[in-house]
Amino acid sequence: MAASGSGVSGQFCKNDFRRKWDKDEYENLAQKRLAEERERDRRDGKTAPPVKRDLLRHRDYKVDLESKLGKTIVITKTTPQAEMGGYYCNVCDCVVKDSINFLDHINGKKHQRNLGMSMRVERSSLDQVKKRFEVNKKKMEEKQKEYDFEERMKELREEEEKAKAYKKEKQKERKRRAEEDIDLEEDDEMAAVMGFSGFGSSKKSH
Repeated sequence: MAASGSGVSGQFCKNDFRRKWDKDEYENLAQKRLAEERERDRRDGKTAPPVKRDLLRHRDYKVDLESKLGKTIVITKTTPQAEMGGYYCNVCDCVVKDSINFLDHINGKKHQRNLGMSMRVERSSLDQVKKRFEVNKKKMEEKQKEYDFEERMKELREEEEKAKAYKKEKQKERKRRAEEDIDLEEDDEMAAVMGFSGFGSSKKSH
């Protein structure tokens, strides 16, 4: 049983000399003190107005989760909390050990309250939904234009390569024909020297 007015339990286990605290009694004392303070403020006319917080907004920045991956940090007694291992939240002045818990923290109620926002989301009107559809449609059209431009540039490069290959083949063909013409001229000269009118014809002229 708890000692009256002290909040210290009188029950002790064997060889246990640690002080025992009655949590229920202290909770009741705290609630009683809060009630007395509220009553005193109400009598004095100092009732604090409720805190009005902004509606929840989406982040306009990218969360950095990868800049410290694979890096080694030497931590000493004088190392600032922001430079210790883990993910530091400058809004709540706390360090979270891993990325999953850090995302849970920055999306949580405590972090949003410190930013001055509640967890309530603004209800979108019909006009806002239509505008959002228009914005997304324009983004899709811009992506399609960029894709079409890249495809067209690719086609132009392919056509240019085909034209170069065709031109190169024609040059080879002209060179081959020129070499064949030189060979024929040499055969005709050889035939004239040997007294023949030409190779490939045995018919005599009358």
